[in-house]
Amino acid sequence: MAEVKVKLFANLREAAGTPELLLSGEKVIDVLLSLTEKHPALKELIFEKNDGEDESPVLCASINVLINGNNVRHLEGLDTDLKDSDEIGVLPPVSGG
Repeated sequence: MAEVKVKLFANLREAAGTPELLLSGEKVIDVLLSLTEKHPALKELIFEKNDGEDESPVLCASINVLINGNNVRHLEGLDTDLKDSDEIGVLPPVSGG
């Protein structure tokens, strides 16, 4: 199991009360589930609302998850394998001028 640094930005940082934390998991989904277990307020911000009990969590379309700067949507999605020292960034939609 890999130990990775998870960095949270904007309202995700505020909801968790911390800018970053260390978590373990083999895949991105493992780390995100661990994150939302530790900080339940993040669950509705990161994952789509899921009515079925046995369905796999689905990442909100507006959330970007980066591993070492690479968007998981361009890798293996939530099933992307992790290794020690990977850095995961979880970013909400950002707008500005």
